[in-house]
Amino acid sequence: MMKIRTRILLVAVLFMWVGATAQIDKTANVFLITLDGVRWQDVYHGLDTALVQSNYTEDKELLNKMFSGSSPEESREKIMPFFWNTIAKDGQLYGNRTKGSKVDLTNKMLFSYPGYNEILTGKADDAHIDSNDKNYNKNVTVLELANKQERYKGKVAAFASWDVFPFIINDKRSGIPVNAGYMNAQGDLSGREIFLNEMQRQAPIIWESVRLDVFTHHYAKEYVKKNHPKVVYISYGETDDFAHGGKFDFYMKSLHNTDALIADLWQYVQQDDFYKDNTYFIITTDHGRGSGILEDSKWTSHGSNVKGAQHTWMAILGPNVKPIGEAVNGQLYTDQLAPTIAEILDVDVDIQTMPAKPINLK
Repeated sequence: MMKIRTRILLVAVLFMWVGATAQIDKTANVFLITLDGVRWQDVYHGLDTALVQSNYTEDKELLNKMFSGSSPEESREKIMPFFWNTIAKDGQLYGNRTKGSKVDLTNKMLFSYPGYNEILTGKADDAHIDSNDKNYNKNVTVLELANKQERYKGKVAAFASWDVFPFIINDKRSGIPVNAGYMNAQGDLSGREIFLNEMQRQAPIIWESVRLDVFTHHYAKEYVKKNHPKVVYISYGETDDFAHGGKFDFYMKSLHNTDALIADLWQYVQQDDFYKDNTYFIITTDHGRGSGILEDSKWTSHGSNVKGAQHTWMAILGPNVKPIGEAVNGQLYTDQLAPTIAEILDVDVDIQTMPAKPINLK
């Protein structure tokens, strides 16, 4: 009788385990991540010694100590270890123009709102988006398209350091929750979210429209832990604002820190059964910037009158991504990212509004 009871118990436990496993949704998950205004040169060439020696760098000795190397490859790995130890090994990196790999914007504005619109909708709209003003975007993003699908409804979320994102994503029309700027977490809060709500205004306020990225990151991570959304957009913003302020050392430290935040998120999703081995990270920037100190190519600036501001980059990591590492030769455009995400998620798109071809990840 004892053996029979033991067998019944084992069978019951087995069915419970199978049932729990079956409840894990193994359709693809996508994390779209952007780093505002990060140059391709800083991703691929490492520390820019000319800018280190310029008036844009306050503590030259410290910056050299942190990020200089005997080669550009050694330097860039110090700056972005996750990119060069993980993505370069297991994923794809595009935009090193020195090796003939080119990524360019198709919009001609070359600043943030038009860039993010292009990333998210798959099409430039210079006729209507020609400023960073808080106007609701009339274009439909790939996030909104996903949220209209039954399997993704209520499973899409966005987190951003810049407070214009509720307008870019059009949270009112799309129904997508967007936590941006100094917005607090809402709803049934965890202890960590309560702490973040208290802390984000107690930390130094450097810019009124852009909060520190560490808060954006942990709001996003806590939401991911609690709700397991399938499509997540995270926009880090510090880099561009430090650059506009002419602070190259702060810009580089922020880039290094953001790489660590992305690594932290990747490590988490690979430990969570919901996300493990079935999650894509697609990482890019909204625009480039100038390359030096000359008036027409100032590092502090971007826009249609700044040389090189149209040049960007992208990095892709995921289960069905061929591990080519750093791409050589070829031309990609930022407007290809939205259709690529749609293809991963198996979301139908209208080629009239999203005409670019998806990137071939395989």
